[in-house]
Amino acid sequence: MKLSTKAKKLFDEINKETTKLGDLRKIAKEIKKDHDLAMELWSTGKLFPRQLAILIMDKKLLNQEVIDQLDKDIQQHDFKERNHIMDWLMANQFAKDKRIVALMDSWENSSSNLQRRIFWYHQARLRWMGKTDQSNTEALLHSIEKNMLNEAPEVQWAMNFTAGQIGKWQEAYRKRCIAIGEKTGLYKDEIVPRGCTPSYLPEFIAIEVAKLKK
Repeated sequence: MKLSTKAKKLFDEINKETTKLGDLRKIAKEIKKDHDLAMELWSTGKLFPRQLAILIMDKKLLNQEVIDQLDKDIQQHDFKERNHIMDWLMANQFAKDKRIVALMDSWENSSSNLQRRIFWYHQARLRWMGKTDQSNTEALLHSIEKNMLNEAPEVQWAMNFTAGQIGKWQEAYRKRCIAIGEKTGLYKDEIVPRGCTPSYLPEFIAIEVAKLKK
């Protein structure tokens, strides 16, 4: 897609290694909503322009067909960027629209790794945002116990993170979530930067619960 003058100017401004997420949010605040401009920036295939595009998209124009195309486009990025862009979409667009939330709730068995990841990441996000009265916890843990070890790495991480959030916020399931970590051994040998919480469930839950008690 040939960029308009406005899109080209923005692209040149933000397609730099020195660009920060705060810069993108500031620009998006000034633009507010401009779906056509968002699609121009998205068409460049570059990380920062696509992140800005997500911030100024019109969520009313997003449906399963459009999301599938965005998902397909995201596949051109490397593993880390793919996950980051899809998570950014979830936080800044999908989670803010009840209609799209309903779509996310249907993605547990999607053929798309990224959409399955978002199904699980959304479940974790609900709990860390204080919505701990979810009625599907038992079903989620059953699925985690049955399927997590066979999932794609990006989905596996989100499933593990969901178990971590359940274990943190829902005391009745805490021992069960710790047992999942002990049984699977996932992330047990992970080395994390100082100050970061490890993903290994027994450690993650112990550290996060201790924070709640302070």
